[in-house]
Amino acid sequence: MAIHFSPDEMAARKRRLLAALAAAKLDGALLFAPESDYWLTGYDTFGFCFFQCLYIDADGRTALLTRSADLRQAERTSNIADIRIWKDSGQAEPTRDLAAMLDDLGAGKRLGVEFNTQGLTHFHGARLEAALAGRELVDISDLVPRLRLRKSPGELAYVYEAARLSDLADRAAIDATRAGADEGEILAAMHSAIFSAGGDYPGNEFIIGSGADALLCRYKSGRRRLDANDQITLEFAGVSRHYHAAIMRTHIVGRPKPLHEAYHAAAREALNACAAELTPGRTAGDVFAAHSRVFDAHGLARHRLNACGYALGARFTPSWMDMPMFYAANGHEIGVDEVYFLHMILMDSDSETALCLGRTYVTTQGPAEPINAADLDLQRK
Repeated sequence: MAIHFSPDEMAARKRRLLAALAAAKLDGALLFAPESDYWLTGYDTFGFCFFQCLYIDADGRTALLTRSADLRQAERTSNIADIRIWKDSGQAEPTRDLAAMLDDLGAGKRLGVEFNTQGLTHFHGARLEAALAGRELVDISDLVPRLRLRKSPGELAYVYEAARLSDLADRAAIDATRAGADEGEILAAMHSAIFSAGGDYPGNEFIIGSGADALLCRYKSGRRRLDANDQITLEFAGVSRHYHAAIMRTHIVGRPKPLHEAYHAAAREALNACAAELTPGRTAGDVFAAHSRVFDAHGLARHRLNACGYALGARFTPSWMDMPMFYAANGHEIGVDEVYFLHMILMDSDSETALCLGRTYVTTQGPAEPINAADLDLQRK
């Protein structure tokens, strides 16, 4: 089997989940988030793009309902013994198959459901509520993510490996960036560095944009070649066993604008201020307050974003972002052995100047530990 953690660790995770279900007075849970399935059982698939559900009852019994294409995936990547198949057909209604499975297993009447996930579309969610109308369904979308937030030593080992891979990709990008380089060459170099060193696909596309498109915060299709004087923004992650460690940078080709220099100094100051707040007992809102305080003092309120980072872990498509995020008045308290990505993003549309700086941290009992992008200097090529 391709489970990446010991049986003892997997059993400990189950005990934590069962304790949380008991505290919420739930008879069981219907897990639709691929991250939850992976964390609890090792089940590793992109088959969540179709209907599938992992059920766990208050006694710890698990059963998976999925399609035939994922039968062997579940057998080889998870510790799930009870795997049931809903059959593809013109009359297929898998939520009815799920209701029948729950009846067969003697499931209780009060069940938690992960509604807020890419693994359960509104189309199937509405049918789920109709098929289980005789049961009380409680939204537990935040339950497993809270359990996943603190990383075990085994998980942190993969996080540190992801950080190593991110640094390899960072170096490859810097080496490939030059006047006349095609963005595709840079992307290829970054992915090659990660895959050739044993890494995985990321939870979302790498972000790359040059020229005016350096101001974009999302991937888009289409490529261009770098000019003699240019800017390029990259946001990417090293990935090991689905665990992510991200980096964000803007690199300069040719001569930087004075604004690039000034914005980089402000971004570096803001990053360090945010990292200083990333300690146990402080809140996600405190981290964001440091971000806005520094940028606003530099007169950059118009050019900053309304969030400055988020948690990282084992995530699946369409995003490597995990909760919590750093935004105003978020009362989530920072804990120990948590993994966070801090990104300082300045997008000046008036002058079409971009400057971004970010890296990944692991929280400790004291100051947070930066685990990648040791050199925060502005790169000039």
